[in-house]
Order: sequence, then structure tokens, then C-alpha cells
Amino acid sequence: MIIQIYEVHTVKEALAVANLGVDYIGAVVGNEAIPGIISFAQAEEIFRALSGKATSVALSLSCNLQDWTMLIETARPDILHLGARPQKIHLPDVEKIRKMFPDVKLMRSIPVMNEQSITVAQQCVQFADLLLLDTYSEANAEFGATGKTHNWEISLQITQSVKIPVILAGGLGPDNVADAIRKVAPFGVDSKTKTDKTGSNVKDLEKVAAFVKKVRETGSATVSVARKKVAEGLI
Repeated sequence: MIIQIYEVHTVKEALAVANLGVDYIGAVVGNEAIPGIISFAQAEEIFRALSGKATSVALSLSCNLQDWTMLIETARPDILHLGARPQKIHLPDVEKIRKMFPDVKLMRSIPVMNEQSITVAQQCVQFADLLLLDTYSEANAEFGATGKTHNWEISLQITQSVKIPVILAGGLGPDNVADAIRKVAPFGVDSKTKTDKTGSNVKDLEKVAAFVKKVRETGSATVSVARKKVAEGLI
């Protein structure tokens, strides 16, 4: 099972996270005045250091094709993660960026709110390699990095109804990721808020290590149970 950790801000932090066995390491990249965001040049330095050690993921909150192009050309991530709400992203631009950079995988964020989210996810499959299911907060009109979980039943339906890998995000940490894996059975799991140091955007390496350990233990147990059921002819 893939483990994805957001967000890193320095080469040192990124390498420390990679050394704990994290598969995908993400950074928020762009020019917006947002806490935790890093520049294209900073991202390039981090992603270059991660080459061969972990998959680099650049989260863009922009809806602009020119911004995506500059990000990829400068930072050279393995995955471009489009984090704006799906309705704000123009599909022709997504198609263009895929054609311009065929070697860069594309991840799309899906806000999990209600059953309509299932339809949105299915529509995004056409121009995405992976989906990330995240929490939407109606009270604050926020999407992602809320530190809160969402309705995993809807996430399960999305996972079962699309043919591309799904990463489950939204309030996951060492305390609840095992339950999330058992209930949703995603391709991967993501943690940001619950693996940060309290009150900051800096990663807490002890929390990251605990998260990785719990995911690996749960993933192995899930595979073993599935193999046993196959052997017994139950599935």
C-alpha cells in the first residue's frame, strides 16, 4: 500500500521522511500567499534530492495552465497534483497538460461531501492517473488540510466504482489509519495534519514513523486475510 505524506518544505525534511519508508512525498508549490507553500525553485531542489528515494508530488492550487506548465518545467515532479475544486478546473487545460508532459502523472483531488462526489470522481477519471479523496468543511468552505475525516462509505463507493488508483486522505493519522484501510481498501493513504508537529506545518518524524508502521502492519494483515479467503474459496 502506498503511503503519501504532505507537506515538506526543505531537502532535509524531505529526506528524513523518505528514510522512514514513505512512498510519495508532497509539497504545496506555487506563487500564492498561502501558509506552507514553497516556490518552484525550492520544489526543484527538494524533488531532485528525492530522485530514486521516493516519488515526488507537487500540489498546485492554481487553475491556470500556465502555472502548471511552469511548475512542471521548473520543479520536475513525478506527479502533478491538482488541488483546486474540480468545477474550477477546465478539462481542456487538463488534457493539454497531459499531452505536453506525458511522463508526469496527474492526480486529482476530489472533495468528499455526498453521493454527488461519486459522480464527480467518475468524471475526473478520464484525465487523471490517480484520485485523492479529501475532506470538505461546509462550515469554513475548506477543502483539504482540515484535520477531519469524512464519510468513508462514500470513499468506499468511489474506490469500487473507478478503475484508477485512489488515495484516501482527510484527518488520517496513526490513531485511525488502520480503521480507514479496513473500511475503504484504498490504493494508498495520505497524512498531513496528523503527522505535523502541534501548531506548525513542520513534520513530526515520530508521528510519521508511527503512521508508516501502522499502515504496513494493517496492509500486511489485510493481504493475509484476503489470501486465506481465496485459498478457502470464499472469494
